[in-house]
Amino acid sequence: MPMIVYGDSRSGNCLKVKWTARRLGVPLEWREVDIMTGFTRTPGYLAINPAGQVPTVILEDGRPLAQSNAIILHLAEGSALIPEDAYARARMLEWMFWEQYSHEPAIAVARFRMLFQGLPRGELDPKLVERGAAALARLELGLQASPFLAGDRLSLADISLVAYTRWAHEGGFDLVSYPATREWIGRVERALDITD
Repeated sequence: MPMIVYGDSRSGNCLKVKWTARRLGVPLEWREVDIMTGFTRTPGYLAINPAGQVPTVILEDGRPLAQSNAIILHLAEGSALIPEDAYARARMLEWMFWEQYSHEPAIAVARFRMLFQGLPRGELDPKLVERGAAALARLELGLQASPFLAGDRLSLADISLVAYTRWAHEGGFDLVSYPATREWIGRVERALDITD
């Protein structure tokens, strides 16, 4: 049976899983979950993911797995999306850990507050805006050194970070000042055939 993915298509974290699976030819059954309805807080869902978050996958053998970066690491094991070189692999992981700690909590949260909660940009917490701008500046700096985050080839770091970066404008972040980032988004979108 194919892997089952509980995901919200409006979530960059969920799309990471979809794009990685598609790139690797892993069949999946997507089960759309609207996080705004409270479905992820129901007893049935909490039984498979006690954190009550998306994405959650049910692997082919029936075991559940949560957290987007853990899921894509599992899917990509042994593939070209994980560099063979130990240093390049560590750089990939460095970016993926940074994404969840410094990028997603600013860029995705600003987007959520504006797009889904209807908060005007001027009412966002100034510290959130500052952290988002710092995250984009860090990403821009990293992308000035190489075409992809872990070197010359697409890796999971790129999939992990492109998800919310390409939607940064929905959180009030204008990417006009980040040319290397804009070019990288295009490269990753083409490499993954992203249209969603």
